[in-house]
Amino acid sequence: MTLKKKWGFVIWMLLITTGTSYPQTIQSRGLVTSWLAGSAKKAVQPFLGLRYIPAFSIEHSFDKGYTLDAEVSLNAYGNLNFHTLKDVESDGDVKPYRMWVRFSTKRFEARLGLQKINFGSAYMFRPLMWFDRMDPRDPLMLTDGVYGLLLRYYFLNNANIWLWGLYGNNDTKGWEFVPNSDKTSEFGGRAQIPAGKGELGFSFHHRTIDASETLQEIYRSNEQNIPENRFAVDGKWDIGIGLWFEGAVFKQNSSWLPYPWQQMLTLGIDYTFGIGNGLNAVGEHFVFGQSSEFLSSGRSLEFSAVSLNYPLGLLDSVSMMIYYDWENHDFYRFINWQRTYDQWQIYVMGFWNPEEFLIYRTNTESSLFTGTGFQIMVVYNY
Repeated sequence: MTLKKKWGFVIWMLLITTGTSYPQTIQSRGLVTSWLAGSAKKAVQPFLGLRYIPAFSIEHSFDKGYTLDAEVSLNAYGNLNFHTLKDVESDGDVKPYRMWVRFSTKRFEARLGLQKINFGSAYMFRPLMWFDRMDPRDPLMLTDGVYGLLLRYYFLNNANIWLWGLYGNNDTKGWEFVPNSDKTSEFGGRAQIPAGKGELGFSFHHRTIDASETLQEIYRSNEQNIPENRFAVDGKWDIGIGLWFEGAVFKQNSSWLPYPWQQMLTLGIDYTFGIGNGLNAVGEHFVFGQSSEFLSSGRSLEFSAVSLNYPLGLLDSVSMMIYYDWENHDFYRFINWQRTYDQWQIYVMGFWNPEEFLIYRTNTESSLFTGTGFQIMVVYNY
């Protein structure tokens, strides 16, 4: 039995056990979305896609003040890429999307299984994108989860602490370019504390990377398993305008790596102007560097971005994002019109970008935003 099947077996046994012992609140919901994309350079090569995410949840609240709930959902999708009318490339998969069980009280929760873990203050450039790959240009903000145990405790002064342990996540996630070593665990934690009109967060994570395939020079040196530690601090305040920062440092403990240090910093601001229905503006500046020593010179990237959102009325809104790459002097442009009904959303998106985006390591669908083109998406929620 594979590791992921074992995770699924554990979650399903917990669901069955709780479901046969107590009366439950059971809910079934789902999301269906389809999209059509095209490129200005490939006008006769449309890209069609369909996704279905059914979700099943079960919950029971006990008299002693605690709750036991669980969720199972799937991600089923298929794509058709028309190179010509006779040359059609297809791709698709069905895989677990979420599969967890949770025990919670008023101030504590423990969640076990395939889940989304994300935190931090930044919006477009996220140094704390450690366990997800959410793209702010994606209206649905979909991302794969991670297998693990997450513990959270909330204090009366709004401070909270997180502890997590992950196992069985062999694919890269977040900012990772090198996967985990096989059969190794990851662990870390986070503390959030009040700070005036905002809060501060401190995060740590440890994992062991596998250099056998990606870093051949390291592998030849018999240094296959390399420990990696991450440290981060972030903060956010509301003083009439929103202000935040998010910084992270990655350290890979290897004497052979040319750039064992990675540093990331984002500074952000947002404000809603009293223009018409209210124009919300978000600005962020992002710096990424790799170096042989902490904060020394090396390879670097620097981006600035502005996001604007304006509601046209009760049903319609329009938003846009503009990125600027200071190293390569490239602009990235994205615009989205959205119409929302009770259960339906319609998105019409246009983009004008370089052929390669250097920031987001996301899924195949998000890579459609490279180059110049459009995407139409229809979403149904039930």
